[in-house]
Amino acid sequence: MLSFLLNILRLFKAIIRSWRIPTFRATLSLAGILLLTGTVFYHRTEGWSWIDSLYFSTTTMSTVGFGDLTPQTNVGKLFTVVYIFVGVGVFVALFTQLARALLKIEGPADSPTAKEPTKD
Repeated sequence: MLSFLLNILRLFKAIIRSWRIPTFRATLSLAGILLLTGTVFYHRTEGWSWIDSLYFSTTTMSTVGFGDLTPQTNVGKLFTVVYIFVGVGVFVALFTQLARALLKIEGPADSPTAKEPTKD
């Protein structure tokens, strides 16, 4: 249990460390917007509860996909195809940025003081 708590603490530190990077904030915001969009869509279209809709959106975007819930409508199936392609890309970008923060790797584009390249 102690190691779990220490890992959660490390994750929060990585999020705080990454918060100063505009790309991280944008990716985190986009992931939140996608989760909210998927949750509302599945709640309205498939008639699922809010919890089931959030659960399905999260497991789909994170590529876990247990298969216990599946869209039954054609619109829901088509939305899910697009949702997977967009959502997986956003979540990979977000997890990459979190991993870089956990490992304390900072590229030149991630620095908050990075300047735009000048044209000569």
